[in-house]
Amino acid sequence: MKIYTRTGDDGTTGLYYGGRVRKDDPAPVAYGDVDEAQSAIGVARAHAERGGELDLLLVALERDLWVLMSELATEPENQSKLVGGSTKVDGPMVERVEAAIDAYTARFEMPTEFVVPGQDPVAAFLDLARTVVRRAERQCLPVAGPESLVLPYLNRLSDLLWTLARWVEGESLTTRSVAPG
Repeated sequence: MKIYTRTGDDGTTGLYYGGRVRKDDPAPVAYGDVDEAQSAIGVARAHAERGGELDLLLVALERDLWVLMSELATEPENQSKLVGGSTKVDGPMVERVEAAIDAYTARFEMPTEFVVPGQDPVAAFLDLARTVVRRAERQCLPVAGPESLVLPYLNRLSDLLWTLARWVEGESLTTRSVAPG
């Protein structure tokens, strides 16, 4: 099997369950940004301890994003063919992210001010991934249907990445603690 198909040479891309749209259509833009978010999480994971707690959690989140991208890559008329937790974001996926946020925030004292990213390389990559997720969330606004849980999932995911970055840092550098000049 060859990696190139030439079918996208005309500036279009295929959707899940059929159909083709321009590559600058809101759907490919949205799932493209989610793909970038997944890769950014992968960069954080590449710097985490292999097989460790953070690594395992990040792998699970990356897998969730494949589900999310399936939903975004499906035309509205084919959404009924999607399966919750497999090709469509479902409530338990959002609840797992919320449970992870709660579990990790219980393990450290939350900063009460804005923080300056970069205290730790893994935390810095998690912060970068968080900002990419936030952009992906904005790009998903015109694509996610009214019943979709894509937006709540991405919103929680960015919160979780922020939480994980603070947990990894241990003690965050706050904006007020930075000497001016």
